[in-house]
Amino acid sequence: MKTLSEDDAVELAEIFHLLGDPSRLRIVYACLGEPVNAGALAADLKLSPSLVSHHLRLLRAARILTSDRRGRHIFYAAEDDHIRDMVRDMAVHIKEDHKVE
Repeated sequence: MKTLSEDDAVELAEIFHLLGDPSRLRIVYACLGEPVNAGALAADLKLSPSLVSHHLRLLRAARILTSDRRGRHIFYAAEDDHIRDMVRDMAVHIKEDHKVE
């Protein structure tokens, strides 16, 4: 049987806690494809720029998103394929027809 260490379980729970906020989850989902800047995220998701910036700081600190400065703008993207796969797989999962027997 595989088990998680206590430290790994705490870190994983913190990631799921961060993704438990609908606004943060929408931000992460928007960053799964091409890198996107904070202004575009705020406009596309109809969220205030300050709220988006706050969420982006948390998501970067948790290594869910990465940032890349291009001139005056900072672009955000999923940290790696693990994040992309997890979020995309769960989005597909909720759309599946689940019959309760």
